[in-house]
Amino acid sequence: MIHELLLALSGYPGTIFTWNKRTGLQVSQDLPFLHPSETSVLNRLCKLGSDYIRFTEFIEQHTGHVHQQEHHANQPSQTGLHGIYLRAFCTGLDSMLQPYRQALLDLEQEFLGDPHLTISHVNYKLDQFQLLFPSVIVVVETIKSQKIHGCQILETVYKHSCGGLPPVRMALEKILAVCHGVMYKQLAAWMLHGLLLDQSEEFFVKQGPSAGGAAANQEEEEEDLGLGGLSGKQLRELQDLRLIEEENMLAPSLQQFSLRTEMLPSYIPIRVAEKILFVGESVQMFENHNHSPSRAGSILKHQEDMFAAELHKLKQQPLFSLVDFENLIDRIRSTVAEHLWTLMVEESELLEQLKMTRFNFRSQQQLSVTLYVLSDVSGSRDGATPPQDTSPRESPPTGWAALGLTYKVQWPLHILFTPAVLEKYNVVFRYLLSVRRVQSQLQHCWALQMQRKHLKSSQTDAVKWRLRNHMAFLIDNLQYYLQVDVLESQFSQLLQQINSTRDFESIRLAHDHFLSNLLAQSFILLKPVFHCLNEILELCHNFCSLVCQSVSSLDERGTSQLDFLVKGFRRQSSLLFKILSSVRNHQINSDLAQLLLRLDYNKYYTQAGGTLGR
Repeated sequence: MIHELLLALSGYPGTIFTWNKRTGLQVSQDLPFLHPSETSVLNRLCKLGSDYIRFTEFIEQHTGHVHQQEHHANQPSQTGLHGIYLRAFCTGLDSMLQPYRQALLDLEQEFLGDPHLTISHVNYKLDQFQLLFPSVIVVVETIKSQKIHGCQILETVYKHSCGGLPPVRMALEKILAVCHGVMYKQLAAWMLHGLLLDQSEEFFVKQGPSAGGAAANQEEEEEDLGLGGLSGKQLRELQDLRLIEEENMLAPSLQQFSLRTEMLPSYIPIRVAEKILFVGESVQMFENHNHSPSRAGSILKHQEDMFAAELHKLKQQPLFSLVDFENLIDRIRSTVAEHLWTLMVEESELLEQLKMTRFNFRSQQQLSVTLYVLSDVSGSRDGATPPQDTSPRESPPTGWAALGLTYKVQWPLHILFTPAVLEKYNVVFRYLLSVRRVQSQLQHCWALQMQRKHLKSSQTDAVKWRLRNHMAFLIDNLQYYLQVDVLESQFSQLLQQINSTRDFESIRLAHDHFLSNLLAQSFILLKPVFHCLNEILELCHNFCSLVCQSVSSLDERGTSQLDFLVKGFRRQSSLLFKILSSVRNHQINSDLAQLLLRLDYNKYYTQAGGTLGR
């Protein structure tokens, strides 16, 4: 019976020890020579045999499934467990069972040498597995029932290894070390060669954009500023003082790679994963687009073999050390970031490119300007992208709104000046151009006024030129705020940050911060203020058209139109003043307070009751 017991515990049940898929391994009920206490001990041993049989079935089933999966990796109907991490888990599980198999072999040798040994001796020799097997079978059943996949297996094994039982912890740590071997191989291919070897989508880096987007972001609650005297649409817009989502207004960039956060184990922080993503993206970009290797050289400075050896060294460690892991990732990232900084700043003359952009913003229309072809909105002339601040259902932009800048980005500056970044530059350019255009028109009206100052003026002329003066006052201060307080200030900060580092990621973050500040401080993203300023610019433009079309005194229709413009400008200037004053009082936005300081520096706005155009 002892030999049948050892065979059953090895996974080969018979007549005395029977196997049932639901209840497992059990002692036959019709054995009169067994004492109840012996039956109890045997059933306790049978639980070990049941777990062992389930372990071996799991290993045989899923390692075989993995092999089959490799030949049919592109079939979309796969629903079972598969992947290289599952195979690694099975390999580690099989190695964990080796001491158990060896214990059974030792027992067989002992019983051959001494046939008088009892069942209690078997129970004593296998007692070390009575705590281990039930804990590990929980991990196996969790993987099976929840269909744990890829790097999620690392998370599952890690969580169960954090218990207080030393045998369980040590066994699961050994299994985890085997699974980490797969992760280190994927890391080496990704970070050192830019290769994403992940046919079954198991890695925490994936090709394509992240799953989250603008739709996942919930709108902020409406913020009541407590303004009186406003009603209808203006009050609703004012209460809706929130930032417009950039993704809704601008063309999103098509990320080539992103993080698959659901696959990232909890013991690897997101900051480390982002560094891994950055390194792999940079190496991949460098390998695919390096047309002049003699100039650029190796992005890892020919240290690939050294970094590969250090990754292999981490792979050999029995326990995962986040400190050692992150230190190596940081050194690889620093090497890549410094090399990219050299390519960007020194060889590609990034500062000159930025200065050229700044000069274009200040003087406008100094670079090549593209007029988007209305008959072909999907593809525009010179490879430029049509403005993205209108939805596809709206009519295409016309006139001045259809103007934009074209900029042929040279390698490797394209990783900084992405299509989404260039479109943001175009949004800022079109806005600054509209302000400068209105300012120029108002100055032209002043020239016409000077030409006619010797002529006899009427009451209507006085209203007309006073309105021009108020409009010019507001637009001139707005222009000065945009050019000095926003553009010059932010550009100086950007240059200072670029010159104070040799890290490309710091440059990219500084540039993103610079561009976001341009959009925010220009009020392009602030819905009520941007709408109010656009209304004011439109009123100024209509006024200038009226003045230029009416060389002599205004007729009845022109007078009526002038009266409409006066009322509209008074209403919008009053709304703007109330918004700026209330925001300043609530200390919400320092940018709005700065604009109010420009407009109301000499208290002219305040003395006019917050209304211009009277």
